[in-house]
Amino acid sequence: MNARDIIKRPVITEATTDVMADKKYTFEVDTRANKTQIKSALEEIFGVKVAGVNTQNYMGKKKRVGRHSGYTPRRKKAIVTLTPESKDLDFFEGV
Repeated sequence: MNARDIIKRPVITEATTDVMADKKYTFEVDTRANKTQIKSALEEIFGVKVAGVNTQNYMGKKKRVGRHSGYTPRRKKAIVTLTPESKDLDFFEGV
């Protein structure tokens, strides 16, 4: 698996921007990726040192539109803590 396939996108919410000051960043990752793969992918893409990775799995919720029903997609979220000497990740460079 490629590093760009493991890391899908950053999760930017009000709660995640508050913890960015503590060098904790949240990403949506591939559901099959483990913590070691997530760590090596972030170090390869951004060139930083990762201190720890915490993951959360979310199952899809059942939704219904009229008589048709289905599930929302399942996802996996990773909260990554960087080492104090590593540089900050700047998601808003082009803005």
